[in-house]
Amino acid sequence: MLAIGTGAKKALLRCEVHVALHKEAPTAGVAMYFDDSARVLVGERPGAYEASFSAESSRGVLLARSKAANESRIKRAIDVVGAASLLLFFLPVMLLIALAVRIETRGPALFRQQRYGTDRCVFLLLKFRSMTVQETEGAFRQVSSGDERITRVGAFLRRTSLDELPQLINVLKGDMSLVGPRPHAVAMDDAFGRILPNYNDRHLVRPGITGLAQIEGFRGPTDGMEKIRMRLRCDRAYIRRWSPLYDIKILLQTPLRLLNPNAF
Repeated sequence: MLAIGTGAKKALLRCEVHVALHKEAPTAGVAMYFDDSARVLVGERPGAYEASFSAESSRGVLLARSKAANESRIKRAIDVVGAASLLLFFLPVMLLIALAVRIETRGPALFRQQRYGTDRCVFLLLKFRSMTVQETEGAFRQVSSGDERITRVGAFLRRTSLDELPQLINVLKGDMSLVGPRPHAVAMDDAFGRILPNYNDRHLVRPGITGLAQIEGFRGPTDGMEKIRMRLRCDRAYIRRWSPLYDIKILLQTPLRLLNPNAF
């Protein structure tokens, strides 16, 4: 049971709740917007978050029965079991990739870069290094077609998405989920957040290794605002619809999209 009040707003936004509320119920400072199907949009503006509800009152305090706790636990269980299983399965491949990266160019096999997670908390995203020059926080440069920094091994890894395998470790650590909005580099995220309304809604949930945008074909370079808008539309649609079954559906479709013709 959740008490709905001024102190509950951030928790509601953070935990992907499914609760329903009678239209006449007091909101105690929580901004809620009802649509015609009795669903509710929770947040600082319409469209920021969507949930569905039934509620009861006890001694004047509105209580909402939430499915979020159980569904979030199921999602986390899928993440842990799935990431651990995939790590064990791909461990020989990952060792070979690490060796190939080290043989071709000097430097570490893994590339670490700051990304925003839930509530814009910064974490270090892991990837297999695919370039000869590693980016620093103050010198980010978007990878482009024909980029001279990309190695031969790196080009193969990026084309097949095998460079993303170390993010299974991020999932086990709790920084990421198997399914969610893809995290962008911090500099890009800040820029998009200033330009696009509702862009930061994608930080209401954990970022993912794959997501709705990826299986819909919006992968590869983020070099145009229309592409970013389409990705954002998919990310917000995922946040509205998410459930453990929806995650499984996306995961099952991901292998079909594994080879990325837009990657370089």
